[in-house]
Amino acid sequence: MAHKSEHTTDPAAPEHPTHDDDQSEAPVSRKKRNVILLIIALVFVLAGIGWYLLDALVLSTRVITDDAYVQGDQVNISAQINATVTAINVEDTEPVKRGQVLLELDDSDTTNALDQAAGQLAQAVRRYRQQLAQAIQLDAATVTARTRLERARDEYQRRRPLLAQRAASKEEVDSARRQYDAAQAQFEQAQAQARAAHALIDGNDLWHDPGVMQARGAYRNAWLAQDRTRVVSPVEGHVASRQVQLGQSVQAGQPLLTVVPLHELWVDANFKETQLGRVRIGQAATVTTDFYGDDVVYHGHVAGLSAGTGSAFSLLPAQNATGNWIKVVQRVPVRITLDGDTLDTHPLRIGLSTYTRIELEDGSGEQVLACPPGVRKPQRTEVFDARQRQADTAAMAIIRDNAGDLLDASSNSATP
Repeated sequence: MAHKSEHTTDPAAPEHPTHDDDQSEAPVSRKKRNVILLIIALVFVLAGIGWYLLDALVLSTRVITDDAYVQGDQVNISAQINATVTAINVEDTEPVKRGQVLLELDDSDTTNALDQAAGQLAQAVRRYRQQLAQAIQLDAATVTARTRLERARDEYQRRRPLLAQRAASKEEVDSARRQYDAAQAQFEQAQAQARAAHALIDGNDLWHDPGVMQARGAYRNAWLAQDRTRVVSPVEGHVASRQVQLGQSVQAGQPLLTVVPLHELWVDANFKETQLGRVRIGQAATVTTDFYGDDVVYHGHVAGLSAGTGSAFSLLPAQNATGNWIKVVQRVPVRITLDGDTLDTHPLRIGLSTYTRIELEDGSGEQVLACPPGVRKPQRTEVFDARQRQADTAAMAIIRDNAGDLLDASSNSATP
């Protein structure tokens, strides 16, 4: 019986690929790879074109930095006299108005000094009145002495010819001569006393008498010292960093607390030196903070560029000769003035970090330095001006009270 072959052909078994099939699939794979490479190259080309357009149309028209911080004035409040704190009327975070009394100091010593100065001023006015009266009295005495001198001279001249005619004795003529000499001496003495009296008052009225002026100045100083026991705020803002305590003995000039005007803040943006080639004064700027997020945008403009880099004003500036110099890109502080409207609705705090962007569309100007002095409005407070006027008013009241009838209507209305 014949055996069947063990190697039977399975119709379901796959056939082995032939060499012709491999050659037909190779062009297809290369074609796909070329298409992929072309797509990748096209993506890079489009990305490069897009980046070029972004830089030319967007990035080149602005500079951005996150190295920017909110800054503002920190008005240190200090006492102007040496005294003890008796009252503290504000605390940290509280708003204060311009001229509001923040602290009160012990006024015992200043009150006594003010009373003493008031007495000295009144005495100076009365002394001037006395000197004026003495001058008038001595003028009258001079007139009387002149009259006596003329009478004695006439008597002597009348008796002198009678001596030759033996109508008058020599004793009578000598007596008349002695009376004439005495009258002459009295007249000269009266003149000297009158000149001495007038030397104290001539050329000066009551308001400009040296003694009165000196006493008036001392009284104003005492009045100001009394008023300075009330420490007031020169600006409107919020209290921060209160250091003074009740009952503390403070010295003149010692910092007691700080007032920050939150409606007059600005941003110091530290841009790289490579970003500042087209920055000009007055260019528009926008600022955002993490405090409010991107929903609140502050608008402002470039107010000025610092006169040096941050490292130039450091405690140890970089110097090549000392070996601590390294070539790095420096940063220059740029001050950004913020519009007040947004600050009023969304107040900031000093020290907050910001994202600052300067628009460079208007880069044709030449102004890269701040305005010269006199162009910008200087800072000024009128809080302390009223003190001087009030001290003058109080001093003039004492002068008028002690001047009596010396001041007429014209001198009362005149400006001393």
